[in-house]
Amino acid sequence: MRTHHVTLLAATGLLALTACNPQVADSKPGAPAASSPAVSSPAGTSPSEAPAGGARTATLPDFVGKGLQTAQDEAQAAGFVLLKSHDSLGRQRLQALDRNWKVCAQTPAAGANVDTSTTIDFGTVKLEETCPAADAPAPKPAGGTMPDFVGKGMKAARTALPTNASITVKDASSQGRVVLQESNWKVCTQNPAAGAALTGQPVAFTVVKADESCP
Repeated sequence: MRTHHVTLLAATGLLALTACNPQVADSKPGAPAASSPAVSSPAGTSPSEAPAGGARTATLPDFVGKGLQTAQDEAQAAGFVLLKSHDSLGRQRLQALDRNWKVCAQTPAAGANVDTSTTIDFGTVKLEETCPAADAPAPKPAGGTMPDFVGKGMKAARTALPTNASITVKDASSQGRVVLQESNWKVCTQNPAAGAALTGQPVAFTVVKADESCP
């Protein structure tokens, strides 16, 4: 008889719990799950929307006639950070010290609404040099014949020859100077001569400094 009393009390307690907490019944298999509170979004938007993006543009100043270092600083201040420069005389000299060079031309040209991700290319010469009307073309790569390198930068001449060519370079003046930085020297004579067949023979040059006259 004691066991029957305990069972009856347990059943009564379960009925009371169900009445007080209706969600107990929802835990039965097959019953719909309780819904979660809705997440609100700002008016006119949905959580999956991203702000529209676009290229940033700015006015590109005119840098022609300015020192290269000044031009670079002002370009960066205007929002253009992708910068490069080259030798407008076609000698392939490096602008190792920017303050010693000036801007002859720029690409793209100055103007408004230029994409700030555009690379700005400065054509330059050294401060004491005169800007050419247009960039001097670099020597074309040598094929089966020897190009005419007289008056060209020695570095540009070497670049145009095959990488496996045997090349000697000597000072054309009586000073017998050692040619260390070829970009600062220009060709006075060459052997083989321009137009001769290139068949793997050694190539010889005499040179002087870029601001000197050939003897």
